Amino acid sequence: MTFTLWNLFEASLLCLNAVCILHEERFLVKIGWSAKSPTQGFGEPPTAKAQILNLIHSIRTVARIPLILLNILTIIFKLLLG
Repeated sequence: MTFTLWNLFEASLLCLNAVCILHEERFLVKIGWSAKSPTQGFGEPPTAKAQILNLIHSIRTVARIPLILLNILTIIFKLLLG
């Protein structure tokens, strides 16, 4: 099997879908990664944990509608062309 741009697109789409459906209270709180965790003070650089949490929340907020459209187009493409 070859590595194509289509395979890269599908893999990234699946990863973005996984981030969007991740339930914070069921999975992230158990490992201490909730949005309610204490934040850093003013002027301190954000930690890696805080940056990852911000990325998850940003993906949920911004990418929800485009992901729905991309999923529909991917399903139609796969149904038509295999």
